[in-house]
Amino acid sequence: MDVRRAELLTGLGGAAIGVASAASEHAGVAGYAAGAVVGAAIGLAFRHPRAAWITTAAAIFAAAPFGALPFGVLLLATVQAFLAGRGEERWWRVAAVIAIVAGLELDVALKHDSGAVPTLLLPGAAWAAGRALGERELVAAQLAERARDLEQEREAYAALSVRYERARIAAELHDIVAHAISVMVIQASAGQRLAHDPKATTETFDAIAGAARQAEDDMGRLVALLGDEEAIGPAPDLALIEELVTRAAGSGLNVRLRLEGQREGWPATLAEAAYRVVQEGLTNALRYAAGAPVSVVVRGGPLALTVEVENGAAGGEELMAGFGTGTGIQGVRERVDACGGAVEAGPVAGGGWVLRAELPRRVHSPR
Repeated sequence: MDVRRAELLTGLGGAAIGVASAASEHAGVAGYAAGAVVGAAIGLAFRHPRAAWITTAAAIFAAAPFGALPFGVLLLATVQAFLAGRGEERWWRVAAVIAIVAGLELDVALKHDSGAVPTLLLPGAAWAAGRALGERELVAAQLAERARDLEQEREAYAALSVRYERARIAAELHDIVAHAISVMVIQASAGQRLAHDPKATTETFDAIAGAARQAEDDMGRLVALLGDEEAIGPAPDLALIEELVTRAAGSGLNVRLRLEGQREGWPATLAEAAYRVVQEGLTNALRYAAGAPVSVVVRGGPLALTVEVENGAAGGEELMAGFGTGTGIQGVRERVDACGGAVEAGPVAGGGWVLRAELPRRVHSPR
């Protein structure tokens, strides 16, 4: 059933009740008219509440001087007061109940009846009940809207968390695998050229096997990270940077390491970030500047830990040119930013490349 049909049936039903009440009390023409108009006005109250109670009040005021209003008009006016209190704006709600009660009280006064109290209490109580119900529905609607907003925020947060977790896994996977893969690719390419030298070939395969074992160990660490963060072993420290550089030198990279200043007492997060910076710098040197000299400097100062990886210009074929996606540098920036540091990456004079990070010992929050 559509709204218009429901309003029409409600209006006809209200008018029938008003007319029947007037007939049962043998009211005059004014009573019949008031009963019919007030009853029919209820049909307007759902979509046009202001017009409904204005019509009700006008009918009561118009009929009151011509005779007693039937009791059915009081009941219909009470229903109208309930609907006015439920649906109208604040000041119009007050005006509605005042107008309806005033019309009913005028009728009581003109016929010198003792029913002033019921005509005051019934519409007033109905209006208060309608207002309470309307306020409750308004609060319920606001809560429902807030619940929808919270649900949307929850879904957005879940999607953001998934995206962040994927980025974190991608960064971890890149850090763990990229270096070993680069070593294996470089060694495999060199082994093809040294196939006639059994000793060199053996050394090449040993380097590839060592890189593969390292990748396997690191992959195990990544699986532990994804499964249970408490299962992770100790984070890389500055001593492991020496081991990393030694493995890179064993793979054929012309690399020199210089350690300066304080080397102990650094927080684990800074040591791990420094390790990842050196790892990314060596990986990029293997990829894009195979055969070029590489310099690694780790300098521990009183306030900050400085890490710098600089390689010379590529002297020959770039075996893995075009394989970079920028994930490594982005991951390094995120790690260093999390420690409150800064990263610089770019070309240097002579065609080389430098990756430099400064990691403060303490991060001072702004005042």
